[in-house]
Amino acid sequence: MNRLEERLLYQDEQLKVTVRAAVDAPAVTLIGQVDACNSHALAIALAAARQGAYIVVDTGGLTFVDVSGLRVLALPALPPAQRWIRLHNLTAYQRRLLRLVGWYHEPRVHELPI
Repeated sequence: MNRLEERLLYQDEQLKVTVRAAVDAPAVTLIGQVDACNSHALAIALAAARQGAYIVVDTGGLTFVDVSGLRVLALPALPPAQRWIRLHNLTAYQRRLLRLVGWYHEPRVHELPI
């Protein structure tokens, strides 16, 4: 897959998940809403995108995320060093929610190289 080519990982009525190759790790983009209806499918799609130590997930296109979606993205059951999802383009609302539940860890927020 070349750098600009996106591949569809998952899509339903609420959520679209795509992946593209990037310099350091696969870059996944989420567009739409994540809730209890599709959070398990999101977890499967993210695991399928993983090719190395971590993936970068752009959450800026999410219009809604509930606690089940946050749990998929934050991996709170794992120690911070083992969390393989790096969040990118978090909205202020998403940052606030992660802080409120105690799952926000600054090193996991990732800036993509330009």
